[in-house]
Amino acid sequence: MTKTIQEPAIEVIGIHKEFVLPQSKTTSLKQAAVNIVRENKKTTQKVLDDVSFTINKGEFFGIVGRNGSGKSTLLKMLAGVYTPTKGEIKIHGGLTPFIELGVGFNPELSGRDNVYLNGALLGYTHKQMDAMYDEIVDFAELGPFMDQKLKNYSSGMQVRLAFSIAIKAKNDILIFDEVLAVGDEAFQKKCMDIFKEYRRNKQTVILVTHSMDNVRSLCTRALMLENGKIVAEGLVEEVADAYQKSNEVVVVDPVDNINPDNAKGLRITGHKKRYTPGDTLRVKVSWPAENNTKKVAVSILNEAGMDFFGCNSGDMKLKSSDIELSIDLNLGPGTYFLAAATFDEEGNVTEYVKKAASFVIDDDYSKEVGGLTRQKYSFSNPSHN
Repeated sequence: MTKTIQEPAIEVIGIHKEFVLPQSKTTSLKQAAVNIVRENKKTTQKVLDDVSFTINKGEFFGIVGRNGSGKSTLLKMLAGVYTPTKGEIKIHGGLTPFIELGVGFNPELSGRDNVYLNGALLGYTHKQMDAMYDEIVDFAELGPFMDQKLKNYSSGMQVRLAFSIAIKAKNDILIFDEVLAVGDEAFQKKCMDIFKEYRRNKQTVILVTHSMDNVRSLCTRALMLENGKIVAEGLVEEVADAYQKSNEVVVVDPVDNINPDNAKGLRITGHKKRYTPGDTLRVKVSWPAENNTKKVAVSILNEAGMDFFGCNSGDMKLKSSDIELSIDLNLGPGTYFLAAATFDEEGNVTEYVKKAASFVIDDDYSKEVGGLTRQKYSFSNPSHN
C-alpha cells in the first residue's frame, strides 16, 4: 500500500514569545527627566513557551484555548506581525490572515471604496478587485447600500462586508479568527457552507474558535493552548474534549469581602458543579452564630459580573446560623457565580462575598431556544376563515 506523503504548509519550531513591560509610566516632562537618572524597572511577560507543531497542506486545522492562552499572539506570529523571541516559523506558500475582520475600513468612505481599500491592504490590484467586486457584494447582500458611507452601516452589515471580502481572497493558506460568530443566522449558514467547501477542496485553513461544534464539524486536526503551551494536539474529538474539560469550573473559595476586617466565614455549600437549563439549584448558606444575622441574600452573576437574579429571606425568622435555598435555573449555558450577603436587624450589611461559589450550566444544544435565559413559551397558529 502506497503511503501518502504529506507536505507541510506551516512549520512552527520551538517558538517562544516574551513581551517586556515597563513598570513606570512617564506622563510629564519632569518625570521623563527623572527617569533618565532613575532606573526604569521592567517586567517580562512570557506568552508562548516552546510551541512546536506542523500544519500540512490541505488540512483544516483548528486552534483552541481559553482567553489568555496565547492564541492571538500565535496568530500574529504566523501572520508576520510579531517575530518570535526564540524559535522559527516556516511558511510554505502564500498566507492571508483574517485575524480581525474590518481592520483597515474607513467609516468616511462608501462601502464600494472600502472594498477596494481592503483589497489593496490584502495585496490585490484595482483590476483584480474589479473582477471580484460583484461576487463580494452579492455574497454580502449589500447591493443597494454600497454607495453609502460605511459609518451609516450597522455593525452586522460591516462584518458581512468584511467577511465577504475575506473569503474571496485566494491564497495557499488562510487564517480565520472567530469569524463564524458574525452576522445573523442566515449569514452564518452561508459562512459555514463556504468553510465546508474549503474542506472539500483541500484548502489549507487555520480556524481559531471557541465553538467546539465548529471544530468537530470542520477541522481535520486541532491543537489546544493553555498558558502559552500546547496541552493537546491531534484528533479533533480529543482536543475538543480537552477544551471543554478545561472550562469546567470548580467551587471557588469566598473572595472580595467588602469588609475583610470583619469577615466571619459566610459560606455557600451543598451544590453541584454542573447543571442543564431548567435544573434546580439547591444550596445551604451558612454563617457564624455570632454574626448577628437577621436576613440573607443570594445573587447569581455571570462571568462579566452581570447580576441575573437576586433574592433574600425577607421577614423569615432565622432559627439557626444556616438556611437552605432552591432556585430554578432558567438560564442559558455558561459559567455563573453565587454571591451572598448577610444583614443585621437594622439592614446593614454584616458580610458580603462576591464569589462564594460557582457552577456551570451546560449547553442543551436546542435548535429552538437560545439566548441568556430559558423561559416557558408557546406558539399558536390560529386558522382564519
